Amino acid sequence: TVFFPFLLSLSLSLFLGSHDSFSFWVDLKSPVGPDQAPAVKRLTGVFRSLGKRLMKKWSVTQSWTFKEQLEAGIRYFDLRVSSKPGEKGHDIYFIHGLFGIKVRDGLMDINDFLSLHTKEVIFLDFNHYYAMDSEHHVHLIAMLQQVFGNKLCKSDRVEKITLQYLWDNNYQVLVFYHHPLAQEKPFLWPGKTMPAPWANTTDVYKLIQFLETTLGERAQYGTFHVSQAILTPRVKTIVLGLISGLRYSLVERNLPVIINWVRAQKPGINGVNIITSDFVELVDFATTVIKLNNALLQENKAIT
Repeated sequence: TVFFPFLLSLSLSLFLGSHDSFSFWVDLKSPVGPDQAPAVKRLTGVFRSLGKRLMKKWSVTQSWTFKEQLEAGIRYFDLRVSSKPGEKGHDIYFIHGLFGIKVRDGLMDINDFLSLHTKEVIFLDFNHYYAMDSEHHVHLIAMLQQVFGNKLCKSDRVEKITLQYLWDNNYQVLVFYHHPLAQEKPFLWPGKTMPAPWANTTDVYKLIQFLETTLGERAQYGTFHVSQAILTPRVKTIVLGLISGLRYSLVERNLPVIINWVRAQKPGINGVNIITSDFVELVDFATTVIKLNNALLQENKAIT
């Protein structure tokens, strides 16, 4: 029997993703986002531009634009969106503490890449919404349809989604929408089909333990699965690293342990599916992902 990897469910393959994928640029002139606690808003109100510059050091989790991430092999995007309170119209922005670029601009960049690379497939995970009423959601959903059109893959059984299935239907985009409105549109996948358990720790060894535990539980759900290989700063972490920021205080020093864990993984029913990280340019994750998928290919060849 010949094994064809493009007939394997995408939930059993390995993809690389970025955490807060859009945070490569934040607007220091806009107000602090509605995703922040009142105390943070008060502090930035007092310290103004200085406060926002310090916030930027902890809000930015990526250096590369969408285009650069796509060219480097990133295929899963973690997206958090918001309106700007008080702004007229229904414009929606990416947000992580501070406002980022307009969502439409980001989606257009992604669509341009997909139009040039018609065999490529991406996951867009809209998982946090702020200051958005039903009209904002209707606007965002219509925008997705306008930008991607027939590239949008209809929600279906997870195990049915293979590369061959997507290619046969000219689908390139799977949109996961963590909101009840996902039930009203066939091209929106319910958020529950893309769980992304969050360790919420600054301790890299607790993170690894958490990733292992949640991987061991994934088979029973029959969904896609995100392993968030990220550390989350506490208030103390931020205070101690106020000037150095997230990248130098938390990410770089713990990266060797995280990448060693990634290299030891295998895709499959009880294995990794999507791995997200901060500052994806710091390590050649793409090469690691290719090696792991090749290992899965060899294993299936041996079985068949």
